[in-house]
Amino acid sequence: MSNLNDALQTVQKENMMSAKLRVEDMSKTSLSVEPREVPQHEATIHDLIIIGAGPAALTTAIYTAREGIETLLLERAIIGGLAATTDWVDNYPGFPEGISGLELADKFRQQAERFGAKIEVGEVKEVKPQKNTMSIKTADRSYSTKAVLIATGCDYKRLNIPGEAEYYAKGVHYCATCDGAFYRDKKVVVIGGGNSAVQEALFLTRFVSHIDLLARDKLTASDILIKELKKNPKITVHLGVSSKKITGDGLLANGVVAINAKGQEVKYVADGIFIFVGLKPNTAFLKSSSIELDEKGSVITNDNLLTTVKGIFAAGDVRSGATMQIASAVGDGATAALEVRKYLEEKSL
Repeated sequence: MSNLNDALQTVQKENMMSAKLRVEDMSKTSLSVEPREVPQHEATIHDLIIIGAGPAALTTAIYTAREGIETLLLERAIIGGLAATTDWVDNYPGFPEGISGLELADKFRQQAERFGAKIEVGEVKEVKPQKNTMSIKTADRSYSTKAVLIATGCDYKRLNIPGEAEYYAKGVHYCATCDGAFYRDKKVVVIGGGNSAVQEALFLTRFVSHIDLLARDKLTASDILIKELKKNPKITVHLGVSSKKITGDGLLANGVVAINAKGQEVKYVADGIFIFVGLKPNTAFLKSSSIELDEKGSVITNDNLLTTVKGIFAAGDVRSGATMQIASAVGDGATAALEVRKYLEEKSL
């Protein structure tokens, strides 16, 4: 465990920092957003501010910036969203051999910036309609804009069991692409039974010696992923297992206590635990706004991607009814761009 301890001590800030380090190794690639010196209150009234910088956001930016609509994207973490942390994208049109999530995200970024879109770091805290504009506030800045696109995507759900928060980034992770390499020749547990869990488990087999995959019910991943899973000798699947607690030695996590299908308490010993139990929309900053959300917290829109507030649109995985696919997020982004253009043209009359 000493080698693992040394490795993890260097990456305890948060999972996404590891992704940033991986990005820096890519030639001519920078998916992290660097802060810039700006006044706290910007006098500029932007044409469009996009909150987020995932596939939907960047697609909108490509379209709007290309048409001369001044476009600013505000991203709190890594450009490309969850797509950038996906090891391999095999079903995005135009790449018959597949493409890494990092590379695809960087291609989106390059194209948006080529047309003049600007990307800044900033976690949005508030979106508020004004008389003729929209006000957007981050922790240290205020912006004004004629139109807003919410494209903040989703984040991984937590189990909210004892030990999960305590050992976050100390053996508990939510991104195999970011942190899997730290577990070379180690034993890990993957919790979840959907597409993300199975896909990330398959990725982890590149590094680890063995995986116990714990699914609460049956596997709900696609047939093709389940077929790949069953062929891999490094993965043991345990169905009907309910994870109850993550254990550790006070410094690092060392296992999962669960109730198995027979109702027995079992401990799965592991050097690392990767949790993939679904996604939640990144809409906490909208809870006190007049933008309507559904029961899951996703943004409700009409067929034109307009929210319940005029001039504020939503696209991608954050939108209610989204299919959580890169291709559909890109389609949303194109539709949003056309609707934003129409809105701005009508506003200028």
